[in-house]
Amino acid sequence: MKFPTFIVAALTGLAAPALVGPSAAWAGPPAALVEDVQGEVAGAELMDYVAPGQVIKLGPDGAVVMSYLKSCRRETVSGSGSVTVGPGESKVDGATLKSDIVNCDASHAQATTRETSEVAATIVRSLGPDSAPVAQAVIYGASPIVEARGRGTLIVERLDQPGERQQVELSGRQFKGRFYDFAGTSHPLTPGGTYVASFGASRLVFKVDAQAKAGPGPAVGRLIRLN
Repeated sequence: MKFPTFIVAALTGLAAPALVGPSAAWAGPPAALVEDVQGEVAGAELMDYVAPGQVIKLGPDGAVVMSYLKSCRRETVSGSGSVTVGPGESKVDGATLKSDIVNCDASHAQATTRETSEVAATIVRSLGPDSAPVAQAVIYGASPIVEARGRGTLIVERLDQPGERQQVELSGRQFKGRFYDFAGTSHPLTPGGTYVASFGASRLVFKVDAQAKAGPGPAVGRLIRLN
């Protein structure tokens, strides 16, 4: 499913559309990422996380698209009713739910930044002229979405072949102050390549799937968490 144009614009720092209703407060690890919100929706916001037990209410013209981090299940819910977020899938009351399974790396979605950063540092230090880097995660789009909150320098550098390096200065203006989407740029990564992404003390070594395409696609399949 292709992202609407306004989502790509929002992720690259342009104005995002107004939404109806604030996101409900929750505690604990997130279950899913909200990729799209249309019409009258309360309890979910564009490019925000939702947790198990959170309830989303939709008006007659409301629709929400969200992807579960652990199950890689992507759901589109529309029509008047409510959605209750679960650990790996939603329950709906009155609304219409359509779903499919997309490519995503569930193990990366559940790891902590501290864990991934320590392992990534070890991988990079151990690289030699004849050694191949071991990826901690796989993304399924050549234009990643990087979660990195605040100001700083985002560096994405290829490890398996020298010479490919991208540097982006983040000012906190990326969508919701933490998501930067490469789909809005002209610099996709190379399918099959292995990279290290760095932001402050956070690092992750990841591989781009050999069949990955540039441009927008399911966010959960392109997500790199450095937050």
